Amino acid sequence: MVNYVLAAAARAQATAMMAELDAHRPGATQRLAQDALAEMQTWPELTVRRVAEAQTGPRCSVAGAYAPGPPPQIVVADSTSPARQDFTALHELGHHLQQNSFALMDAFARQPDRGVLLEDAACDAFAAEILLPAPLVEHHLASDGPTAPDIVELWRASGASRMAVCVRAIQHLPAPGHILLLDTGGQVVFAASHGLRPLQRGSFQGDIPTIAQARAGQGRAQGRTQIRYRDGILGRELHAQTAPMDGYLVAVLVTDSAPWRAFTPPTKDTGPQAREYICEIRPRCSPTAPTAASTAPDAPPVPSGHPRFSTRELRRPSRANHPTPG
Repeated sequence: MVNYVLAAAARAQATAMMAELDAHRPGATQRLAQDALAEMQTWPELTVRRVAEAQTGPRCSVAGAYAPGPPPQIVVADSTSPARQDFTALHELGHHLQQNSFALMDAFARQPDRGVLLEDAACDAFAAEILLPAPLVEHHLASDGPTAPDIVELWRASGASRMAVCVRAIQHLPAPGHILLLDTGGQVVFAASHGLRPLQRGSFQGDIPTIAQARAGQGRAQGRTQIRYRDGILGRELHAQTAPMDGYLVAVLVTDSAPWRAFTPPTKDTGPQAREYICEIRPRCSPTAPTAASTAPDAPPVPSGHPRFSTRELRRPSRANHPTPG
């Protein structure tokens, strides 16, 4: 069973993470909001390291990485802007908190995939909650949901990273969908998803309808489109709107209730549609050696009758890895 994480579930987990952090380190969330990297570098139980972005890999939704150790280590891409570095550092801190707390791990047990997707979505929500206070978000995002221009305005007013703004916006989406941040080449720099299969960082979406129109013009477009998953598989048809974001493109995609239109009924569930898909179960595959198709975040569904394995196990924290109370 594929687990499509709801934004509300990720936000609830993020709230629990902030409460646990402040219980161990009173005032930490406020200090992290001022300068996340500087604050984390004062924590003796953590090692914070900057590396080239190419060394971070595509598995995480941000340009960073977390290694549980011991000792635990947070890696942040050095080539990014200060605002993006703070978001990345807070995202990776979210992994550290969740993987070293019995209480936070409990939420994973209730997920069909043992929390693989929830953990990463909660890290994004945790970072965004710290960097973007609720009053500012509510001032710029309408009650019926965010438009692409709304997201750009929130970003300009906040000083937070584009990624943090996308995560805050997905929490206000009125229907299942995505908020994508794309570079000038049409590749996904960051994707926030609500109720639909998540997109992988680095995937190419530059030639799909509406996105292609925006790239060919001034960055503003709206219409219907289908995002592309791995191996050319297309998702369901979605209402889409884009806006330029100072060298990037932000896109809002929803199944229905598009905030920029007076009435938008649900689109037809036309996906996934694969040009060709071959499922190979090799002799060496076992519960400890899953196929790539069974584990990739944007993998197609495994055909009926074929086993799906997961390598995700709830890691019980050791005292050495548990955050030290402040």
